Parts: sequence; structure tokens; C-alpha cells
Amino acid sequence: MTSQLKDSAKQVQNKLLELGYTNQVVELPDSTRTAQEAADAIGCEVAHIAKSIIFWLKNEDKPLLVIACGVNRINEKLITGHLNDKLGKADADFVREHTGFVIGGVPPLGHKEPILTFIDEDLLQYREIWAAAGHPRAVFQLTPEELIQMTNGRVICVK
Repeated sequence: MTSQLKDSAKQVQNKLLELGYTNQVVELPDSTRTAQEAADAIGCEVAHIAKSIIFWLKNEDKPLLVIACGVNRINEKLITGHLNDKLGKADADFVREHTGFVIGGVPPLGHKEPILTFIDEDLLQYREIWAAAGHPRAVFQLTPEELIQMTNGRVICVK
């Protein structure tokens, strides 16, 4: 199955297997770059999409990953309250440099370097959610508990 995946999606599948997870990465015919596109392509509600947003921690010059419920808008002031740093916008080059993936395909795990991760508490209300898997058309299904384990993420309110 993984032989048909694009290299970046294969990386995510291999990382899942390496960590002992059985979740399967799938590539869809339509884009999953935005939460709405992902929900449409998968056939689920937008709220079941775990969207990965990379921010730039200005003082440390490091990334911050916020994994938000697909229907939520991230309140950057609220996020800043959980940090001893200033939050900046991460451009496409910064995202690729620190994660190894392109915007629209950033998975919750398998990055080039460890990334501080915050997880939207609203995702915990769902039995199953979907996350990006390294490519704008690749996704995988998981539980909120698996997301927390995979990322060692901190659950917070993001909206």
C-alpha cells in the first residue's frame, strides 16, 4: 500500500509504523490542503479535521505546532499566553525548513526536529479525527488520544 504513496506521505506512514501505530495513510484524489477541502474529500465534518498550523517563536527562532479543530480559528493572543515568547507568522520556507513538509500537508508527527505542540481541546470530543499526512492530498485517521501520544502535545483552548 505504501509503495503507491508519494515520498512525503510514505515518510509519515513509516513514522507511524516505527512508533507502533497501525493507522494507514491514504492519498485522496482531491486536495486536502484546507480543513474544508479535507472534509469534502474524506466525507466527514470539518470539525473532525485536525488542522496543523505552524507558527514562528520569534525569540527562540523555533516552530510551534498548533493542531486545531477544523472549525476553530486560532486565537494567537491566547496561544501567546502559554509561551515565554512572541508568536510570528511562519512562511512556507520556514515551515518546510523546520518540518520537512509543505504547508497544507504538515502532519502532527515525523518532523525534521522536535516541535513544541499544542492541541485544541475541542478535538477531544470526537471519537475519530483526520490529520494531514505529509502531502496536500494525504491524510490518516486517528483518535484524539493517539494524537496526544504521537505528538506529546499539550491540550489547551485555542479559540
